[in-house]
Amino acid sequence: MSITATELKSNLSKYLLLAETEDIYITRNGKVIAKLSNPYQDRVDIAKSLFGAVPDSVTLEEAKAERLNAL
Repeated sequence: MSITATELKSNLSKYLLLAETEDIYITRNGKVIAKLSNPYQDRVDIAKSLFGAVPDSVTLEEAKAERLNAL
């Protein structure tokens, strides 16, 4: 999303909330001057990629045992 610096000043709290889920580029005179983003987005993406990695039919103990056997 791209917004002007004036728009950011007027609605800062709104854009802080939006920055949790998407990058916001701030422009002045048509040029990008800053980027507002979530500093933990990489961690969120990694966590989301792990959902579904272990099938529901496998118990936590079985998953731990399988991991220990792989080492």
